[in-house]
Amino acid sequence: MDITADSTGTGGAHNPPGTPGTHGTHGTGGTDGANRAADIEAVRQVVAAVQHAQRTEDPDEFVSLFREDAIWTTGHGRRLIGRDAISEFTHRVLPGAMKGALPTYEVTHVLFVRPDVAAVKVRQRYTAPGGGPVDGQPEGSPLYVMAREDGRWLLTACQNTEVLDV
Repeated sequence: MDITADSTGTGGAHNPPGTPGTHGTHGTGGTDGANRAADIEAVRQVVAAVQHAQRTEDPDEFVSLFREDAIWTTGHGRRLIGRDAISEFTHRVLPGAMKGALPTYEVTHVLFVRPDVAAVKVRQRYTAPGGGPVDGQPEGSPLYVMAREDGRWLLTACQNTEVLDV
């Protein structure tokens, strides 16, 4: 899978396609090729941990991925501020939530706002335990802003969004 990574470090500005520092695992923004590739892999591992926590319905694993002061907006617009609020909500809704549906999270784009801050677009899909789509379950398009602290990437400000056919 090819992840598009904008590593301009310009706070979201995009250069035309093919411009150095716009796509791939190299560019400016404070880290070079090997470090950038390692950062992208670390970000992918956080998203993989989100997927694992959702699939296993493990609220403690899920909550451990957030900063203490994180912001999370659910797919239905509920705003949760701080790990304690995220934990309370997740412990209440996650156990039993995945009956008949296995979530899959795919990193589709990484924008390094700074070398230690990344905006990560994710494609979220649900499949039935035997494969195939789950009827009535829309695709999701989460945005995860992550920050690297003490060498660890943490979820910082996240917005889950359902993709509706309109």
